[in-house]
Parts: sequence; structure tokens; C-alpha cells
Amino acid sequence: MKVLSLIEPCATLIKEKNKKIETRSWKTSYRGELYIHASATSIPKEWKNDKEFMALVENTSLNFGYIICKCNLVDCIYMTKEYVEKMRKTNHQEYICGDYKEGRYAWILENITPLKNPIKAKGQLNIWDYYNEFETLKLMEDIEYGWIDKHNKKHSIVDEFYSNNYILQNPREVIKNKVGVCWDQVELERYYLKGNDWNIKTYFFVHYDENKCPTHTFLTYEKNNHYYWLEHAWESFKGIHEYKTLKELLLDIKNKFIKYELNSNYKKENLVLYEYKRPKYHMSVQEFYKHCESGTIINLESL
Repeated sequence: MKVLSLIEPCATLIKEKNKKIETRSWKTSYRGELYIHASATSIPKEWKNDKEFMALVENTSLNFGYIICKCNLVDCIYMTKEYVEKMRKTNHQEYICGDYKEGRYAWILENITPLKNPIKAKGQLNIWDYYNEFETLKLMEDIEYGWIDKHNKKHSIVDEFYSNNYILQNPREVIKNKVGVCWDQVELERYYLKGNDWNIKTYFFVHYDENKCPTHTFLTYEKNNHYYWLEHAWESFKGIHEYKTLKELLLDIKNKFIKYELNSNYKKENLVLYEYKRPKYHMSVQEFYKHCESGTIINLESL
């Protein structure tokens, strides 16, 4: 869904249909369904001091950090001097709810509908896309397991050329190429889910040995006091898995990794789990290892 973040009380004013024009310094060519998000930003001091403006939401609950309604963005009007003056004289309520100045733009909103179940989300600049976990998996349905080399050539098998030729793709490249190993696919998951106000974490399992170091990266999130493992790259466990605790989640993936990826090669002292932050794109294999290894080591003995 397309979303626009507004500082409160502007978002709630739209939800309550007391404001049907959003004023911006920039124009948009987008037309269609638009969801309104109330950002977590505090109400500006000058707004709080505007008694006439704040009276419009008196005795109305504000909605910091939630997508609260949907509407249709039907027009984007350039504000001429005449347009601003007309708004000032004929539509006083809209006028005090926006920033009407010559050279700015009036976004015209229609069919405003409050959401029965507001969606907790992070705000972003401009018009942004929101996807939940189910939409994310749906969007990734056509992504195959494989990798892209330095020359942008696709490979379906992780072979002897992988370690010296792999390049970590950015999310848009994964979407375009429709291929990625778990390292690439986790970054695409992170990209799709970035609008959610969940505690999203990414992890890197590695089993160090002299010949081959099997790895698996995966993404987790916390929602409504439960923990979830969202998996797409690992075909056998593709889907969304729910757990009561993060420990239970990590232990389950650890056991699956040992059983299905390591088998008889497993050595307890060789298995390490790192929690890592978003990497820079276009890293090599060696650079990605170093990035993950610079993260937080998870004590597997406690799992």
C-alpha cells in the first residue's frame, strides 16, 4: 500500500474528515489509494500554541505511530497567489490546517475511511510503501535461489566459483534479477518490512571448518509479544514460523541447521551465531563474513 506520513494532529484531522487537503512543498504525479500514517514525531510547539488549530482535535485521541485511515489522492494543485487567497477567504478551516503559500502544492483527498484496526508502523519521507509479512512473502514468490557474480551473470548453484565471484545484491537488484541466496533475500525481506514498527533482527549462522563453511542468514521480528522467523530462501522451511520466545526461535533454527545442513560434519565448537546489522551492498563473500563477524555473538550454550 502507498502511505503518507503526517505529523499529528494532521493525520487525525484527516481521519476525522476535518482536513481534506494536505499541503506540501513538492508535487506528486501519484493518483490513487493512499493510506495516512500518524508519525511518532511530537506536535511542534508552534502548533500547540495555536489554540484555534488545536481546538479541532479537542477531546479527540491522537494516533502517534499508526496508519489510521485510507483515502484517494485525486489531484495535486499548484498554489497560485489567487488560490491561496481564495482558500483564506472561503475555506477557513482548511486554511488553518495547512501551510498555504504561493508556490506550494495542495493534495486533494477524497473518500476518507478510518481503519477499524490501525497498523503500527514507522514513518518515512515522501510517499512510501508498506508491506506486512504476508505481502512480503507474496512479493518474493518469483525469487529463485541462486547468485549473481561480478559480471552480473546468474548462477543457480553455489559452486567453486562462488567464494571469489559473488556480489551481495541490493534489494532492487534482487527484484530485477529474480535470484538470490539467503544473504540477498534477507536484505530484500528487510527492505519490504522496513515500514513496520517491529523489533526486526537478522542473524548469520556459520559452521567454520577447513574446507567449507556452511552458512545461513535469516530474519526475525517481534510482534504482539511473540517472535517470528520469516523464511523464503530455505525451501524446506519457507513461510512464517511463530514462537513464544526468541530463545525458542533461535534454538529451533539451530537444530534445523545442524540436522539438515551439517549432518555428520557438525562440530559443536565450530558453530557460531552472529546478530548483524544491514550490510553495505555489493560486498564480496569475504567482506560479508567480516561484516557479520563484527556483529554480536549469540551464546549458543544458552540456547
